[in-house]
Amino acid sequence: MKQTIDEMVSVWNEDEDFSGVITVSGPNSVLYQKAFGYRNRAEKLPNNPDTAFAIASGTKLFTSLAVCKLIDDGLLTLDDLICDVIVHDLKIINNKITVFHLLTHTSGVGDYIDEEESQEYYDILKLYENRPVHKWDSLAFYLSAFNGLPQKFPPGERYGYSNAGFVLLGLVIEGASKQSYQQYVKDKIITPLGLAHTGFYRMNCLPGNTANGYHFNEKHNEYEMNTLYMPIVGGSDGGIFTCAADIDILWRAIVSHRLLSVEMTRQLLTAHVATDDETHCGLGVFIWECDDKKAFYSVGGDFGVDYFSAYFPKSEIVASALGNTEENTFDIFEELFEMLS
Repeated sequence: MKQTIDEMVSVWNEDEDFSGVITVSGPNSVLYQKAFGYRNRAEKLPNNPDTAFAIASGTKLFTSLAVCKLIDDGLLTLDDLICDVIVHDLKIINNKITVFHLLTHTSGVGDYIDEEESQEYYDILKLYENRPVHKWDSLAFYLSAFNGLPQKFPPGERYGYSNAGFVLLGLVIEGASKQSYQQYVKDKIITPLGLAHTGFYRMNCLPGNTANGYHFNEKHNEYEMNTLYMPIVGGSDGGIFTCAADIDILWRAIVSHRLLSVEMTRQLLTAHVATDDETHCGLGVFIWECDDKKAFYSVGGDFGVDYFSAYFPKSEIVASALGNTEENTFDIFEELFEMLS
């Protein structure tokens, strides 16, 4: 298998543009692991298997688990109206939106980064024209970026990927737990699982062996660090840093019920709403199914961030790609899906 995966990766990365780590592990051993490129391009410090990377929307998996943990602890239910839990004024946000709607991307809430309308990075940059990146240090500030936007569709009508919805989930966590979102995730997920290189690191204060993110500036024809393109600290819709080994621990903790009850885990991994012919959304987890093949996965991308990770239940394999440029790891994962599931 190692040779086959290596050949697949070599063909995919024939231009040697990928910078990051790709790893495939079984329940008892690492089957394939390779690091590419630099975590610090100026100093030519290489990425290594333990390097931590930003995973953008991969953070949504942590947020979903935190919500499910609150449900297990009796502090929240899937049917709770978010307006009864969030302490902030939600203005015109629909008062019929439930926790379930947010987890399944069916809330229809107006979005500050509407990926159904555009996924162009320079449309996203417009956010920071009047909201400098150094001010994005609380979920209340994130909320201010979309609070007051019109509803896109009635709650529960359809699937519509939502970053704003997961910001609201972070505020639900804060309202139910009486802690900051980041602290709750640290106390209930990161610390108990011993995720040694996972955290909401500030972009201007990254710890050692953490990859800088690099965006290729076409105007200047060079790579530049993404510090002016990203919120200063991650929120509940994206921005956590982690490493391949920690993601492996997280997936295996989920399926072995080390984090959640058996029933809550079942709900998390149940296909609740279709996103396309082969993909469904669980409670913040994506589920790919084709014939008798299945994988649960988490994905993220942003300026200088490229992330994909999947758990294959039949083989008990975890495969992850964490990158600090923008090389679209989904292409290699399409091949891995067929092979590993």
